[in-house]
This record gives sequence, structure tokens and C-alpha cells, in this order.
Amino acid sequence: MIQVPVYLDNHATTRCDPRVLQAMLPYFSERYGNASSISHPFGDEARDAVECAREQIATTINAPQRSVVFTSGATEANNLAVKGLITPRLRSGESTHLMTNAAEHRAVLDPAGRLKRAGAQVTVLPVDQYGQVDPQSVADAIQRDTALVSIMLANNEIGTVNPIKEIAAICRDRNVPLHCDAVQGLGRVEVDFENSGCDLMSITAHKLYGPKGIGALIVRRGRGRLLLEPLFDGGGHENQLRSGTLPVPLIVGFGEACRIASDCQRADADRIASLRDRLWNGLQSQLDGLHLNGHPTSRLPGNLNISFEGVDGDALMNCVTDIAVSSGSACTSADPEPSHVLRAIGRCDSLTRASLRFGIGRFNTEDEIDFAVNHVTCVVKHLRAPSITTP
Repeated sequence: MIQVPVYLDNHATTRCDPRVLQAMLPYFSERYGNASSISHPFGDEARDAVECAREQIATTINAPQRSVVFTSGATEANNLAVKGLITPRLRSGESTHLMTNAAEHRAVLDPAGRLKRAGAQVTVLPVDQYGQVDPQSVADAIQRDTALVSIMLANNEIGTVNPIKEIAAICRDRNVPLHCDAVQGLGRVEVDFENSGCDLMSITAHKLYGPKGIGALIVRRGRGRLLLEPLFDGGGHENQLRSGTLPVPLIVGFGEACRIASDCQRADADRIASLRDRLWNGLQSQLDGLHLNGHPTSRLPGNLNISFEGVDGDALMNCVTDIAVSSGSACTSADPEPSHVLRAIGRCDSLTRASLRFGIGRFNTEDEIDFAVNHVTCVVKHLRAPSITTP
């Protein structure tokens, strides 16, 4: 029996894996100590749990354990990376240049806009028709005062994966730090911090079947250690970078979600990619006028973003009631403007508005995919049908 609506919005958030929930539960009640309390066993137990989770996360992404700085999520991690590097330079009066791209997440674009208003020079690179950043465009845009390049690993709307290693090699050759928002990639494609060449990396738990409200900024140590300014003060937690009482249950859940991802990422990715292809092939067999948004091959296994010709975008979203999907990023769903990502790849406003983002995840089934094909097909055919008027 299929439960309606079918959840196909796993880029917005994922269901918490039952194994993750079980790992978290004791830390809400039985093991409730503060990880910063060093004078009694309750604090010791909490601190040990935090460090165990930190190690699980670091192992999953091949990073040193001490490089993991816990935050409230990826938005805070992105802000800490971008503002933490640029703000001190602006305050000291240095000429400062920041680079990102037109399809980046708003959690990077909006801080970049704020820094621009504060006096930073900001370059927003274009992307190609698939949403990829050309490494050569990064090389061409780097200046003597470039303080940071921020390029996401995988796009949250269209699933396109960027050539981060090539971009990182260029940045390293020019001695420019690279920040990578790896939120959508973690648990879905390989994320290898040490071998990526990145200096800063943002990740979060709720995109890989962990809890909401916990993320991390990975900060490379050594090699010209980056000096980040904290976003706020008070307590000096997380090596003076992120003050605040650590949410032990959430951190434990983050670690467990990463451990599970390490064990089953390849199998998950293969199965989810086959479901995505089943959805795409099923829709193509029933409908014409479909436009695939994003790279045809270099994309996240569970992502399918489609624009539908001849359909009103508002009507499409209003009628697709039996499946849970979105028309863009969940973080910008309150914004009536068309997706900045789809605009960046050259889609016209009508196709941009008449688009659906399907995010397939660990708990989806073939029956649910077949149901989605039939439901979307019926909706689109209905919306395309000419109005029948009575004479």
C-alpha cells in the first residue's frame, strides 16, 4: 500500500533514519550532560559522545577529526566560511575580492551580497547550460586580492556536480582558499576533504537521513592555517570558532548518519539512480515537451529536475497533490521569483516556473516511482488539454 502523498523531496530534507533516531534517544533523557562540563561523569559522557561523532563524521569525509567545527546547519557553516574570512579584511581596510557562481545556494550568494554592500568586490561567475562552473573561468577571474572562492560540490536544484578538484588545483596554485558547500553531495557521491583540495567545506545532517539543526564547517589545518572570525561570541566553544552549548543528541545523530552513509553509500546510490532513471523514462514515455535541467550524467543519483512545456507553473504545483515535490530550493520557496538556478542555465521564465524538482531517497520504492509517473502524467495532460466551452 502506497502512502499518499509520496515523498519525493529529499533535496529539501530527508526522513531521519530509524537507526539514527535510536542512537540519539538516550542523549535526550538518560545521558543528558553538557559536553562542556568537565568536573563530573555526566559531562564526560556527553563529551565522549561528541568526540565519537566528530570522528565518525571526519572518517566519512576523510578529514582530520580536529577540523570538524559543529554549527547549527549548513547555512551557518556557509556564513562562517564566507564572512569569517572576508569581514576581518574589510574591517582592516584591505582590498578584498570574493568569487562565487550564479547557480550557488542563497546561503552563499546572500552573504556575498551583504559583503559587497560592505565594500568587498564580488565576482559571480556564469555557469554553462548544465549549471557547471568552468575551471578556466575561475582561473581567469582570480585577482591579486582574491581572498576566497566559493563553489558548491553539487547543485541543490538541478543536481549538477562541479569539477571541484580541478577548481581546487587552480586555487591552490594561486594560493587562494576554496570553500565548498558539499551539503547535497554528502552521502550521495564521494566527498573526500583531504583529497579534494578544498580549504573549507560545509556539510549538514538532515540531507543524509540525520536530524535537522546540526551541521559542520570543515576547516583545513596547516598549509597557511586560515584565520576565521567567529560570527558571534560567548564561551569559545569549537576552538573559538562557534560558541554555544553543543546539542549532543543532534551531534550523535549526525555521526550515526555518517557512519551509515559510509557503509551503504554505493549501494544506495546505485539503487536510487535506477529509480531516478525509471521516473525519467516513465515520464518521457508518456509526455512530450520535457526539458531535463542539469547535467545528463554528472549529477546526483537521486536528482531529477524537469521543465514542462505548455503548462502554467502555478497550476502545475497546485495540481500535483499526491506527491511531495518542489519547484526549486526549499530555502527560497517563499520567493515568488523564478529559480535563479534555472535562469542561470538559460531557461525562460515560463519553463523556469513550470518545473518540478524530484529528490529520490533511501526509502523510496519502485511502486512509488510508478505512482509518481502516472500522477504527473495525468496532471500535465489535464493542464495541457484545451478548454471545452459550451456553445
